[in-house]
Amino acid sequence: MQPIRRRHRGFALLCLSAALLAAATLLPGAAVAEGVTPSEARRLRDEVKDMFYHAFDGYMKYAFPLDELRPLSCQGEDSLGGYALTLIDSLDTLALLGDKEKFGAAVEWVGKNVHFDINKTVSVFETNIRILGGLLSAHLIASDYATGMRIQSYDDQLLHLAADLAQRLLPAFDTPTGIPFGSVNLLYGVDENESKITSTAGGGTLTLEFGILSRLTNNTVFERVTKKSVRGIWSRRSKLNLVGAHINVFTGEWTQKDAGIGTSIDSFYEYLLKAYLLFGDEEYLYIFQEAYKAAMHYLHHDPWYVEVNMNSGATVWPLFNSLQAFWPGLQI
Repeated sequence: MQPIRRRHRGFALLCLSAALLAAATLLPGAAVAEGVTPSEARRLRDEVKDMFYHAFDGYMKYAFPLDELRPLSCQGEDSLGGYALTLIDSLDTLALLGDKEKFGAAVEWVGKNVHFDINKTVSVFETNIRILGGLLSAHLIASDYATGMRIQSYDDQLLHLAADLAQRLLPAFDTPTGIPFGSVNLLYGVDENESKITSTAGGGTLTLEFGILSRLTNNTVFERVTKKSVRGIWSRRSKLNLVGAHINVFTGEWTQKDAGIGTSIDSFYEYLLKAYLLFGDEEYLYIFQEAYKAAMHYLHHDPWYVEVNMNSGATVWPLFNSLQAFWPGLQI
């Protein structure tokens, strides 16, 4: 393993700042949206906090250390790998809420008990955004005095776990296009019968976590493979600068040519802009600007966004779906 850098205050502050901005209503004295009074903002803040603890405490009581809680039966299940997924996914929220006791206890438990040398086939996309992202954000918060949540006894355990996990995901990127398989076995790599079809979001929602990991470990391979994946998707865009929903990672052929901002594509747009903001890489900004202009021209039917054929621009699905809800936040 490459040597791990211990000086990463800038990343910690940037990641924490992004989290604080996304959840501003949780913070006393935060900016209030137009039309919302300070008292209403406090009520909404407390309501969100109560909702989180209702879900988190329920998970810890009925499901931990399994991955997720089944809300009707109040039973746990290992749905995405078997490594206390919900706990890892909640680490940065505990820190955001200022819960030092639970954050510290959770970081300690994960560092001592989680490992990835297991015979489990996992989603590259979900494992990246929920496990790798959870480990990295918690590492940055726990290791920096500036966050106010530094853990004195913490010694980069989560970063070591993140680096090990990312190494186990790397075999998924061994494709002719550079776009990764959708799933990979953490012990044995990609199964010979694994589907060669993946979503655009699956190949384009990896740059932030892998890029930060490259900087923290001084190992460029992580950022390199995810950038190649983004380039692989964008190089196969249509003449309208639209991308489809599903693609063959070996041939590069689009198997679903519906273009939209929702299901199977959504976070491709999101990560382009965030990668530029986080890393200052002008290539990501250029791709985002071109993709955004095309989306606004062909997909925006005021006040809705539709799905169209990526080659002709003809509407193929005129209905709004919930995964489009992130778009206004991206525009801000």
